[in-house]
Amino acid sequence: MSSKNQPDQEEVDRNVEKWRMKKMIQNLERAKGVASAGLITLMIPPKDQIAKATKLLNEEYGTAASIKSHTTKLAVQSAITSSLAKLKLYSRTPPNGLIVYCGNVMTEDNKERKVTVDLEPFKPVSQAKYVCDNKFHVDELYRMLESDDKYGFIVMDGNGSLFGTLAGNTKDILHRFSVELPKKHGRGGQSALRFARLRLEKRRNYVRKVAELTTNYFITNDRPNVAGLILAGSAEFKNDLNGSDLFDQRLLPVVMKLVDVAYGGENGFNQAIELSQDVLGNVKFLKEKRLIDEFFDQIAKDTNMYCFGMDDTIRGLEMGAMKTLILWEEFPYKRYALTGGNLESEQVYFMKEEEAIKAGIFKDTDGVQLEVEAMDFVEYAATNYKKFGCTLEFVTNKSQEGAQFCRGFCGVGGLLRYAVNFVELNELEKGAPSDDEHCDGGDDFNDDDFM
Repeated sequence: MSSKNQPDQEEVDRNVEKWRMKKMIQNLERAKGVASAGLITLMIPPKDQIAKATKLLNEEYGTAASIKSHTTKLAVQSAITSSLAKLKLYSRTPPNGLIVYCGNVMTEDNKERKVTVDLEPFKPVSQAKYVCDNKFHVDELYRMLESDDKYGFIVMDGNGSLFGTLAGNTKDILHRFSVELPKKHGRGGQSALRFARLRLEKRRNYVRKVAELTTNYFITNDRPNVAGLILAGSAEFKNDLNGSDLFDQRLLPVVMKLVDVAYGGENGFNQAIELSQDVLGNVKFLKEKRLIDEFFDQIAKDTNMYCFGMDDTIRGLEMGAMKTLILWEEFPYKRYALTGGNLESEQVYFMKEEEAIKAGIFKDTDGVQLEVEAMDFVEYAATNYKKFGCTLEFVTNKSQEGAQFCRGFCGVGGLLRYAVNFVELNELEKGAPSDDEHCDGGDDFNDDDFM
């Protein structure tokens, strides 16, 4: 992989933090309080003092004494006490502020469990907030996950126009419409000028409509709501729009590029994204595409500088050969560490939960239940990737390349520092090629998986 495509360590760490926050949001959103109130959300901006938040909580504790419901009163006071204990761990507010979640929640098996989370976010907290409710409030966390840069796209040709945005790896189509414009023809005589005038009038009306919709979709509160705007299309329509006095002058400073595309509609949108790589170099959608394209390229060239599947990926990590671990953020495998029973040492498996149950790995050969420590493999990778000396890149199944990676290679693989022939290693250790049909690596694959 070329050095220009290699993410720096700070960017890798930021992506891992974003993934952790996504998982935290999912867990917090599922949490339900044991009473009508009792789950505390406390947000402290960078410039606020811990002492101010402590004073607020102490006042709220006194107010809670007047709550009539005994259950609710105990739940609120318990959550406040836990929140105060968290604040005592901080002598000053962290650089980006502090977010605290505390309270007793009901688990899926109807048992009560205390949740206490103190989070130093990777982006500044935007506002002070204290909420005591029967749910945790995660709006601020969602805001932090939003990409800093959102780009607008207009794909315009003689058949219609499309308005879309690209933010991170999320591509959205805001609006599209079709149009029928008169074509050039060879009619002459006295009608020639009239036909030409009608044709130009319809083209101008078309440009006017696109200009008006551009303002509607890309101007908010009297200013552009995108970091940049790409005008794409065939023929001269995009140039006519950009040079027209009908085009909103507030958008001119954010027009980044005019792109010639061979298609209209969504295909033109995809092509415009591809042709705008030079100005959209930091958008995750393109980073994901370049990363997976490099992975597919290594496979196509049969360089042995790659791995895929669970078994070969783990082997590559343990060998220290892994340079970039590529992992689907919803990868369903878990890491099971088993001890006890008649096991002489810890045994580790990487499997889906249903496969682990079917294989009966949770009991020893005498049928005795083993002690099981389970962890999502994605969490395991996020915690330990530095120990393996590699970088970690999360991908989605939202892009075409990402979907191919998840479908064809089960969502796990990597680029290696040096060539490793996993097929030969498997044959040497097992005495025969692997017949596994799951994500165990070393298997044959079809060109359709990556071409």
